[in-house]
Amino acid sequence: MTAQEVPAVSVPAPPTRPGLGSRVDAALYGPVLLLGELRGMRRRRAALLGEARGRVLEIGAGTGLNLRHYPDDLDDLVLTEPDPGMAARLRRTVGRSGRRAAVVEAGAEALPAADGSVDTVVSTMVLCTVPDPLAALREIARVLAPGGRLLFCEHVLAADERTVRRQHRFADAWAGFASGCRCDRDLLTAIRGALDVDRVDVETWRGMPVLVHPLVVGSARPRT
Repeated sequence: MTAQEVPAVSVPAPPTRPGLGSRVDAALYGPVLLLGELRGMRRRRAALLGEARGRVLEIGAGTGLNLRHYPDDLDDLVLTEPDPGMAARLRRTVGRSGRRAAVVEAGAEALPAADGSVDTVVSTMVLCTVPDPLAALREIARVLAPGGRLLFCEHVLAADERTVRRQHRFADAWAGFASGCRCDRDLLTAIRGALDVDRVDVETWRGMPVLVHPLVVGSARPRT
């Protein structure tokens, strides 16, 4: 199966971005996620990103929460972020870190990389907000080199029906609060439709509302 043959999956689109403004959203991003970071997400990022190798491209890098967790011996690190306010903060984070990394304002649906040129793509809590996650996954499949990997950590639909009903019921309200983040996307099915998942762990995002508790963490490879 090629990247263009990904099967259709129902993935709700985000509503229009709320009017807080890009810079305000960027300023609030870290504080809103702080408790979740302290209650396990920071450790989870470190474990996942320790697997990054070679030429690395991160989608939706936000304000740079992943930056400290990358290995020091990467061949290249490109951080993409479509939101100007987030990208501005990301550049400052990179500058303070002393790491060698390029920041590119680009969405996940049009990645700044040639076909088969990337060894590791990273997506952490991003596909919930991408306007077209299926297009983003096709792009990830396109840019990954043979043997390359997508490292992902995403919140997904719950396993129990009661929580799923809540996720669907409050999806629009949550998106309005969380800058377009959707809690009602079946992202694991979408990832499996585009790539071969070789490892997935089901975990819980502690310190965050129950709507986004269910997590999947793992890796996937392009189909040959």
